[in-house]
Amino acid sequence: MNQLIEKMMGMAPMTDQIIATDILIAAKAEIKNYALAITETATTEVREALVKQMEEAIDFHEQIFGYMVDKGYYFPHDTSKQMELDLKTAGTALELAGK
Repeated sequence: MNQLIEKMMGMAPMTDQIIATDILIAAKAEIKNYALAITETATTEVREALVKQMEEAIDFHEQIFGYMVDKGYYFPHDTSKQMELDLKTAGTALELAGK
């Protein structure tokens, strides 16, 4: 979307937040999938490779998590702020769906 239009509609920061949230969710799913695959593997070599990849996925998750906290997109230790942010995000989504 055109940046001018995004700013006029107040969507630019929300777009960054949505992208970061999607990446965080994907990183969590990746970690879960590696953990499951590790329990299903039959060889030490494959298990070690999967553990290494899972550790890299955990490091990536930590980076995205830190980015979101720094930007004010995620408040893991303040449920009131997180609830407020989630309600605002849901309201924006409903408004956009109604247009």
